[in-house]
Amino acid sequence: MNIYIVIPAHNEENCISLMLESLVKQTLLPKKVVVVNDNSTDRTQQIVDDFSNKNNWIKSISIQSSKDHIPGSKVINAFYKGLEILDSDYDIICKFDADIILPKNYLESIIALFNTDSKVGIAGGLAYINKNNQWVYETIASKNHVRGPFKAYRKECFQDIGGLKPSIGWDSIDVMLAQYYGWTIKTDKLLIVKHLKPTGKTYHKSSKYLQGEALYKMRFGLPLTILSALKSAISKRSFLYFKNTIFGYIKSKNNNIEPLVTVEQGDFIRKLRWEGVRKKLKI
Repeated sequence: MNIYIVIPAHNEENCISLMLESLVKQTLLPKKVVVVNDNSTDRTQQIVDDFSNKNNWIKSISIQSSKDHIPGSKVINAFYKGLEILDSDYDIICKFDADIILPKNYLESIIALFNTDSKVGIAGGLAYINKNNQWVYETIASKNHVRGPFKAYRKECFQDIGGLKPSIGWDSIDVMLAQYYGWTIKTDKLLIVKHLKPTGKTYHKSSKYLQGEALYKMRFGLPLTILSALKSAISKRSFLYFKNTIFGYIKSKNNNIEPLVTVEQGDFIRKLRWEGVRKKLKI
């Protein structure tokens, strides 16, 4: 299988060398890698150039976008800039972040997941963060969910879901749309990906209402949005997070923001989420 990888990067001089080093040491190398240097003002480009000079399958491009780290749109827009310079001769397309360290068998292991079942559309490992000098699971998602920093898509699945949405929540929408089109999601729980920057650490302050907006765009409906916001708020121990999410949802509804999914897809998403709630509650 031909593996292509796009890596958006913004001021990642402290991480990008570790990430790329973990790529060049893979037991199964990708065919092509593009690093998208998004308006970096540090040594990110120099570091990438060092790797490109030694590995002809690593390329880079530079773009100028917003300096603010608005979740979703910035990283996905950068991803597409990288995808534009790649041909279509791939079997697996990956969107990786610059702040991760992959185990050396990562690509070989996810290819094994794709090969075990032709209906596997999205595959990946699990994210771990450093706490008190120990790598512990980053508990913001189910261990059956493939996280945004290291997503791998079968080409046909990527095409079915219409690619990635430039919005916060893109890495939930993709999974639910994949299931809508009959694809399955697989994680290898033995694949520990070191996530050097905990999720949300670099988000701009203006993003506080965007989670509610994302849930509206996914057609969650208010009851499911309340449950989702409450679960996350409890995990984060933040009532303000709950308040901001609900406010973001209501604001989006009042402004008639265009959803990212069709009515039929929204029906499927709500059914899928309610089934998950019932399973957890054992109803």
